[in-house]
Amino acid sequence: MNHNFDNIRPYTDEETSQALKRMAGAPELSAISTFLNGPGQDKEDALRALLSGLRTIDEFQARVMAGVIRSILRRTSTSLEVEGLDNVMDGRKHVLMSNHRDIILDPAIMQLILFDSGAPTTEIAVGDNLIANSLIEDIFRSNRMIKVVRGGTPREKYMASSLLSSYMRSNIASGSCSVWIAQRSGRSKDGCDATSQGVLKMLDMSGAGDFIKDFLEISVLPFAISYQLEPCDFLKARELYITRRGQYVKKPGEDTHSILTGVTQDKGGIAFHFCPALTEDDIASCAAQGKNDRFKALAALLDDRICSNYRLWDTNYIALDIMEGGTANSAQYTPEARTAFMERMEKGLSAIVEKDPDMDKDELREIFLSIYANPVRSVRAHQAGDRGSSCPA
Repeated sequence: MNHNFDNIRPYTDEETSQALKRMAGAPELSAISTFLNGPGQDKEDALRALLSGLRTIDEFQARVMAGVIRSILRRTSTSLEVEGLDNVMDGRKHVLMSNHRDIILDPAIMQLILFDSGAPTTEIAVGDNLIANSLIEDIFRSNRMIKVVRGGTPREKYMASSLLSSYMRSNIASGSCSVWIAQRSGRSKDGCDATSQGVLKMLDMSGAGDFIKDFLEISVLPFAISYQLEPCDFLKARELYITRRGQYVKKPGEDTHSILTGVTQDKGGIAFHFCPALTEDDIASCAAQGKNDRFKALAALLDDRICSNYRLWDTNYIALDIMEGGTANSAQYTPEARTAFMERMEKGLSAIVEKDPDMDKDELREIFLSIYANPVRSVRAHQAGDRGSSCPA
């Protein structure tokens, strides 16, 4: 292994063994144990003993993390739909690229799907801004997390991107493992999923200079993730409201709060749809656009694949009908579902305004509804042939 990668790569099994011992002794484990298993010193002691006895990443994922994710899904979701898994099980390694709605659950559920299907889990690219303390770093890097460096000077960011690109290409080209990365930096907060050209340019930094061969080598496989109840929907609505009036500045611990909210909040149904990996013809069609437009064309192609396979829920249609003041989509939901959605929305928005009375509840409501309605607009735009539109007006 190239030692230049040591600061960003996941832990080795030997490092994981030591990290698990540190986890077992962490005071924060008491609260984690209570959430996962209920209160009780015996349950906490059992979890600490289990962690202390594990030696490898595979053991940690199989004996702890798979159960943790199943427990979260059992408590907070009503269903998990998976389509296109055969596309991942084709014997190749891929850059698995998805839209991004929840900080932790997007890659965590993907890992559980792969684990339960008998496929190797992937490495996952996660921003270092989420590593709030040493315990979180131990948990993440023992779960095959690649650290994506976010801060620094422009030159430092460039060098970090180049290193990340080389690391990912090395893993995939060598057949070592697949890697998950979101289509953009940060979650989609407005329900509009769009692939960042910057992410694609980062992936290409480690190539040999042949656009088609370089992207074929890393085998980009897009997939779509959707939740019936958008993770952190009220937090996202509040952030978007503030962003309309200026730059949104995160408070200390806010990312950790978003992680916990996303994990514990009800999600209703969840759907994952894995698409086929991009073919040589797909990439060649983008390369034909010319040097200045090829990344734009590739981003639009990925957007089209993800959007076309996005699962729309009753909540999406309800929100659109409320915004449009009609019932054009009423065949997609029940009156009871609409009433429940509206009651939940009003309760959540009232809680925001109660904490900050200066906020306009009507504007908050419009933002909240857009988070759910925009996927319907995007899907319909793509169905109509507007290939480059991820969030039509």
